[in-house]
Amino acid sequence: MKRFYKLVSIDKTGGGYHILLDGKPVKTKSGAYLCAANEAIATRIMTEWAEQKEHILPDTMPFTQILNTKIDRVSKEREEMSKYVLKYMDTDLICYFADNPPELLDKQKQAWQIWLDWFEKEFGIALETTTGLAALTQDSCAHEAAADFVHALDDEHFTILQLVTSISGSVILGLAMIKGTANAAQVFDACFVEESFREALYDAEKYGADPALEKEQKAKMRDFNAAHDYIALL
Repeated sequence: MKRFYKLVSIDKTGGGYHILLDGKPVKTKSGAYLCAANEAIATRIMTEWAEQKEHILPDTMPFTQILNTKIDRVSKEREEMSKYVLKYMDTDLICYFADNPPELLDKQKQAWQIWLDWFEKEFGIALETTTGLAALTQDSCAHEAAADFVHALDDEHFTILQLVTSISGSVILGLAMIKGTANAAQVFDACFVEESFREALYDAEKYGADPALEKEQKAKMRDFNAAHDYIALL
């Protein structure tokens, strides 16, 4: 979409802070006002809109996308989205180790064991891991502990949890970020262990990285950074 506005501002209302384009409030796809919970988040969103050039590029506006998701989806579909997030307990990326080569397994243990240990300490349940292809079924106590925490989150924090979980493939990493234990770089490193191992194996630094992988990694790092920053401003 071509940029159609000149001035971006924010306006405090009874329900939060509206983002204004040439004095008119921005609306989500559903027609709701794009209303931020506080001035800090509204200011970041205002900056995203102000930095758009000739064309509006949604992929460069992660805070705007987060708030859109919260307003249009989470507020209306929280129950179904919670079920989706909690399904990752049995398919979580960091519970599925490679059986070979041994060097990759070592890299995975270095990157993932810290978060498995964190989950056990935080929730009181040790998670099962495997090097096989068969799907795991985690202990019902682990499911219940995670579910209790997820259901207690407000919509703002849940929006971040579902974002990090879906793009990392790990609800454990998502929970660790929500709890303030994992930062964006740690989540990124954990979800790209295999790719980083292969790049080192084939000397990507010398011969060049896979363009598609580079694009994916750049997008995910942007989203992880935005998620981490968004939480910090709540």
